[in-house]
Amino acid sequence: MIDTANVADWLETTVIFRGLSAEQRQALTQIAQIQSFKKSEQIFRQDQEATGFYVVKSGRVKVFQMSANGKEQILNIFTEGDNFADVPALDGQAFPASAAALEPADLIFFPRYPFLEFLHHNPDVAVQMLISLSSHLRHLAQLVEQLSFKSVPQRLATYLLSLGDTASDTVYLDLTKSQLAARLGTIPATLSRAFYQLGSDGMIAIAGPKVTILDRDRLTALSQSPESSE
Repeated sequence: MIDTANVADWLETTVIFRGLSAEQRQALTQIAQIQSFKKSEQIFRQDQEATGFYVVKSGRVKVFQMSANGKEQILNIFTEGDNFADVPALDGQAFPASAAALEPADLIFFPRYPFLEFLHHNPDVAVQMLISLSSHLRHLAQLVEQLSFKSVPQRLATYLLSLGDTASDTVYLDLTKSQLAARLGTIPATLSRAFYQLGSDGMIAIAGPKVTILDRDRLTALSQSPESSE
């Protein structure tokens, strides 16, 4: 049984349930289920019946698709406070992608029918869900743009710039090489060549997971370049 008081307070920190009354959050805890997953453990599979949606309590989760030849494409990575799989949970269709834990993760699962009943009595929550869905849609549109029009070095440049801010020129890779390749829509060997290219061009320096941005202006220009050549 979950600690309803702690979960109710924690739900206030999430995007989808921020601003709800204490009574509404307490009602949510009555249908919430905490599920724990080990590193690399499957949460659901593509085309599996969607029986609800999830909010990440701790850890990280990847949502991905696999091609017929076994190539993985990571569609998104969700961290603490993020919700995912809400679309199929709402429309009753199967999951369009698979999900797995990148590291040990605790998730709060909301079963479809009890949650739809909650929405019926609390329609204001639907506005927050629309905001969340819009954010997910925007991310997917950006992913399609990256995969369709950008080379792997350009995608890598964009990713490295997204890891930090302009106040620091040091960032740390938060994914393994295989995971990062899957997120950028390529294979590890091609990703290694992209790292080598950026390093040889004097834009970055690499030491394990630590990446130092040596020329932010050129790296930014590369990420925004309309040209795409592998």
